Amino acid sequence: MSASALNVVPLAPARWPDLEDLFGPKGACYGCWCNHFRMPQKQRLPLLGEGARQLFEERVRKGPPPGVLAYDHETCVGWLQVGPRRDIPEWNNPRRASTPLPDAPAEDERVWAASCFFVRKAWRGKGVTAALLDGAIIFARESGARLLEAAPMDHEFKRSSEGLYVGPERVFLRAGFVEVARQKEGRPLMRLAL
Repeated sequence: MSASALNVVPLAPARWPDLEDLFGPKGACYGCWCNHFRMPQKQRLPLLGEGARQLFEERVRKGPPPGVLAYDHETCVGWLQVGPRRDIPEWNNPRRASTPLPDAPAEDERVWAASCFFVRKAWRGKGVTAALLDGAIIFARESGARLLEAAPMDHEFKRSSEGLYVGPERVFLRAGFVEVARQKEGRPLMRLAL
């Protein structure tokens, strides 16, 4: 399988069963269901598991799509949460590597963030992350975004595979992102002008 053979599409409500299958019965990332940046930890932790699943399913059903899915033929193999910064308020927290800069405020609906990746285990290391990012760039551009930002792990930072949910810096560099700030060690704030 090559990354170019993957089909990347927005997560519409009809595709919810594919995301459930991808995340598994317990939900990706210890039952987070991609709510990590959507609410403070005090609110999020009691919801882990089924509560988080229900909350995110409701978000998907309301729309607009909160990210993109990658498919290898009929199998959903990856997910990237991507959308306006304002939709993920915890990503804008002033103590994070992703803290917004004055020229790209979180309130600007045309400033988007690529915040969370998840790739099915058997497809890891096969270009799914790059394909997801390429699809997210197209989705953001077609949705009217002016900037797409991310805060990946840099190549020198020691990390676990769980920490890579923010993506590796090299994938963003290949896609044309540039570092605009470094607010935390090992986590550049990167940006692509659309």
